[in-house]
Amino acid sequence: MNIKNILISHGFTAKEDYQNIYINIYSALKKAILAKAIHDNIKLPPTRILAKDIGVSRSTIIKAYDLLVLEKYVNPKIGSGYYVNYSKRKKIKSTIGVNFKLGKHPKISKKGLSFQKNFQIINNSESDLGIAFRPGLPPLDVFPVTQWKKITNDYWKKVKSSELSYSNTTGIECLKENIANYLKIYRNIDCSSSQIIITTGSLHSLSLISDALIDKNDEVVIENPTYPYAHNLFKSLKAKIFSASIDDEGMVLKHLNCGNPKLIYTTPSNQYPTGVKMSLNRRLELVRWSSLKNSIIIEDDYDHEFSNWENPIASIFSLDKQERVVYLGTFNKLLHPSLRLGYMIIPYYLFDTVTALYQQTSRFVTSSSQKILSTFIEKDYLNKHIRRVIEVSLERKHIFINSFSENFEKHIEINEENSGLHIIGHLKEEINDKKLSDFFKIKGITAHPYSLYFIEGDKKNGLIMGYSSVNNKRINETIHKMKNELDDFLNLKK
Repeated sequence: MNIKNILISHGFTAKEDYQNIYINIYSALKKAILAKAIHDNIKLPPTRILAKDIGVSRSTIIKAYDLLVLEKYVNPKIGSGYYVNYSKRKKIKSTIGVNFKLGKHPKISKKGLSFQKNFQIINNSESDLGIAFRPGLPPLDVFPVTQWKKITNDYWKKVKSSELSYSNTTGIECLKENIANYLKIYRNIDCSSSQIIITTGSLHSLSLISDALIDKNDEVVIENPTYPYAHNLFKSLKAKIFSASIDDEGMVLKHLNCGNPKLIYTTPSNQYPTGVKMSLNRRLELVRWSSLKNSIIIEDDYDHEFSNWENPIASIFSLDKQERVVYLGTFNKLLHPSLRLGYMIIPYYLFDTVTALYQQTSRFVTSSSQKILSTFIEKDYLNKHIRRVIEVSLERKHIFINSFSENFEKHIEINEENSGLHIIGHLKEEINDKKLSDFFKIKGITAHPYSLYFIEGDKKNGLIMGYSSVNNKRINETIHKMKNELDDFLNLKK
């Protein structure tokens, strides 16, 4: 069975949009199964072999197979592989033993189709790859598990049955007060706890604010390059997007040819992914510009603690006197991503709308997690942990840069100025960063393609790598492995 020819004859094309190629493969396989070009009970090619045959990553094939499994066209057998299962899929009976004819399903909503169309995952299937060198992860191995466990045990020993009921949608008061105090001390942000809403993280916060403000064709300004999930969200909401380039002072506004954008999304403390810190003058310019344009600024304070601990610049929120700034923060980068706990400070005029959206969609973060984190902050564990994380991250950054520079001097140039939890490696040769990223992924190494972070214009070629989540020994081992794999990749190109 020549699966590649079967795929091509049923609609597969390697020229398909790169991010949606798994949909193309899934669709071609489904058509082939329905047309009986692939017979029932036939074993599909192993994911690695099919990936190699058609020139895509193994994770792309896995996603296509998983969709077929979900729709019961394919049956996975542990230790054996994937088998076509269509004949069993057709034999559907009702629970009362009466045969019935399959009806049509309702159409997917326009909003649902828009989100599906713009769905783009930079870190696809990385949970199976380990953590080297996934960007955005803190030093997970230094998280104070013992302290967290003790607080958790104490909570469950003392909790009252009445506390197990539904809690306030916007968050429990003790945590919001502790976050307000934390921000006052470490960010010089003066806000009321009543302005704070607890979320699962920055993307959740951004989604709530966007749903509250964005209608189709509303103008939005975002940085270029930018956080891909933010870009995808605005595209899915069918906003009219204007991109602002980044210079050595941050977001450039003077060349924007837009009207009155509703939202301006920025990561000023550590621009993601370039690592540029927005200057104080540029922050003041942005505040003035937003006032003239009647806009709301979303200040995503990404990696602030890792980039601005010693010499912090005033937050945009603290410079604003007209309630034009929504401030996003998260503990998922400071502690660990599985915590799923973030927050935002919002202008009062948005509070009722955002609360209503929250309560009718995702509800709230568990009160037990909020209470435990609140105690963790109260006991000064967070302050001590941040200092430890910064110390470890700086040490690992130094080791990563030295080892990487020694091994990749001819092919990749490191940007040492980036002050967050990741490093950008600029490719010196005509190497496609997406193909190289996929090649590394097959080998169990994570390195995000830099070009996918650009909205338009000159898309730079490079790799974005997180260095802080793995220990010193693992850093050196993985870099040596990358060097060997890069040599194999370059030989394959010849």
